[in-house]
Amino acid sequence: MSDAFADRGALFAPQALLPGGWARDVLLEWDATGQLTAVTPGAHPPQGTPVAPGPLIPGMPNLHSHAFQRAFAGLTEYRAGGASDSFWSWRNLMYRFAARITPASLEAIATWLYVEMLEAGYTSVCEFHYVHHDQGGMPYADDATLAHALLRAARTAGIGFTLLPVLYQTSGFGSKPPRADQARFLRSTDSMLSLLERLAPVLQGPAARLGLAPHSLRAVPPDSLRAAVAGLAALDAGAPIHIHIAEQTQEVADCQAWSGQRPVEWLLDHAPVDARWCLVHATHMTHTEYAAAAATGAVAGLCPSTEANLGDGLFDVPRWLRHGGRWGIGSDSHACVNAAEELMLLEYGQRLATRQRNVLAASGQPDVATAMTLQAVQGGAQATGRPVAGLAVGQQADWVALDAGHVALQGLPAEQLLGAHVFASHRTSAVQGVWVAGRQRVQAGRHPLHAAAAHAFVQARAATIRADD
Repeated sequence: MSDAFADRGALFAPQALLPGGWARDVLLEWDATGQLTAVTPGAHPPQGTPVAPGPLIPGMPNLHSHAFQRAFAGLTEYRAGGASDSFWSWRNLMYRFAARITPASLEAIATWLYVEMLEAGYTSVCEFHYVHHDQGGMPYADDATLAHALLRAARTAGIGFTLLPVLYQTSGFGSKPPRADQARFLRSTDSMLSLLERLAPVLQGPAARLGLAPHSLRAVPPDSLRAAVAGLAALDAGAPIHIHIAEQTQEVADCQAWSGQRPVEWLLDHAPVDARWCLVHATHMTHTEYAAAAATGAVAGLCPSTEANLGDGLFDVPRWLRHGGRWGIGSDSHACVNAAEELMLLEYGQRLATRQRNVLAASGQPDVATAMTLQAVQGGAQATGRPVAGLAVGQQADWVALDAGHVALQGLPAEQLLGAHVFASHRTSAVQGVWVAGRQRVQAGRHPLHAAAAHAFVQARAATIRADD
């Protein structure tokens, strides 16, 4: 695919969604690092400046991904005995699948997933990486083997990358011993900090960032959480920290039995939660917890398709916003890989809960798709720890060109284009092109590695399923 636009360092967009709303005749200029140096509405571009193939919207950060689970998507949609099925029975099946992942299969699965993400309008991903060791639970000779597989996949696909190695030590609250099928995930705190020190030199610059993911309060005892967060701060005081929290009602009940507090309540009382943190899911909170968590500046990491697939419940977005809370979206287990569809599902969940329409429209932005996109980009950028907060000077040159000729969008004014994309198209069908750091990665809806990466993914998935027989 041509990098001509990146080489020129400029692109003219007749319509573009800027942080303040839609603008016309926008000239975008960026430097050799892929950072925007000028965003000029109402511009008359220099002769020969390339013209965007359609209206531009900011690239969407995907703030929560377990890459290997893309090969597992769709394989648990049946009830395996008993009267009910839940997150916990799904997790047992997922562990069986995770036990068979190899470095080669992980790289193939992740490469295809990141290609899919780009084609679906994501331009950055936060990889919540918790399969660390070999199939026997022993460290590889190179302890960062699987982390490097993910990094290579991101570089091959061309997506912005935040790696979040996961600290996982126990199987339940109160330092309950780990299960045998969690052996590939386990690390001591010292081992985790050593891994971060090794990875830091290769995850620098605007295209990549390193953070930490204490898996959850049930998987990381208090002393380990404290030491790991302090160790990360010593390495990089601004590094992002992501944690699964209050996803399931059983998790809430178990936390209360252990500590006398709910998960978010305990975390806020015992950890230095601030704008570095992403509280993934945070589905089950009290009114007090919503207010207190929002006040920290932390981002709520919402994954509507996975939360629906696993039967988690609904996050109360209007309540969060009333407290000034920030949020972004992730595709988590990748039952769905589609930025616009996550936004649609998020809004529809709120409509079902409130029996109202256009719930997430803002007072200054009545168009709900535009309001959600701008909020998700801002919150997602914060969670990545990278400058990807939209089409503004100092941010990375990441954007998506919609297909103005698509039947769902054709002939519509700018303020209605995004609503048609999110609520009336087949979502990815209206994505014409995608740029990351000024380089075009998707053209006419297709990544240049689409066919090869898809073939490698299918082979890797088949081999993993056979190994599980």
